[in-house]
Amino acid sequence: MSTNDTSSKKPLALVTGASRGIGASIAEQLARDGFHVVVNYAASEARAQEVLARIEAAGGTGELLGFDVANSAQVDEKFEWLAKNRGPLRVLVNNAGITIDGLLIRLKDEDLEKTLSIDLKGAIYCTRAAAKMMMRAREGSVIQISSVIGEMGNAGQGAYAAAKAGLIGFSKSIAKELGSRNVRVNVITPGYIATEMTGALTEAQKEAILRTIPLGFLGTPEDIAHAVSFLASPKSRFVTGQVIGINGGMYM
Repeated sequence: MSTNDTSSKKPLALVTGASRGIGASIAEQLARDGFHVVVNYAASEARAQEVLARIEAAGGTGELLGFDVANSAQVDEKFEWLAKNRGPLRVLVNNAGITIDGLLIRLKDEDLEKTLSIDLKGAIYCTRAAAKMMMRAREGSVIQISSVIGEMGNAGQGAYAAAKAGLIGFSKSIAKELGSRNVRVNVITPGYIATEMTGALTEAQKEAILRTIPLGFLGTPEDIAHAVSFLASPKSRFVTGQVIGINGGMYM
């Protein structure tokens, strides 16, 4: 990988699971905010390349970095490469995640392990690796993308809820650990967001969801990206250990 002189002078941000949906919008927003954005992907390199192309077409800079957040050895290797070749990481957005829905009595061990490994352990691995750089630089913002389901629960999503709720508790603890080094850790909990996943719902399903949202409409990936933009900026310098719900009022 190479980077030009302009990008090398920009603060560095990494977004996991940035090849589509919310992650892609976050990466593009941070690039507009002046960050050199590392677009992480696990398998969808072609889609990640499309995100990078949009970033560059808009005048931003970035690069691709493929690794599996659930593999601690890969995470450590890639973050060490970044520290050596790109300088300290200013912003980490842990967005990578999956959901495998199903009732508890039908929950398979392998599905539970996969959900916890990506949604919770992956964020912990990346935060641990980023913290080393941020503590040395005495500056940094870690932003976790959890879910409203981690706050309120939902039938058929026990494993997903456990992982996303665990991310909240982890982040509050780490915010206390890293605060003295000027490293902030916050959580965003999206509600129902208009993505490919919600696009596959039937009209009846969409209507049922909308009835649970006081504002009466679905959020967009950009709604989440705007909150990330705030938490990544000096405007949020006195904000840490917080859970920010972006859900249209479905959970208060």
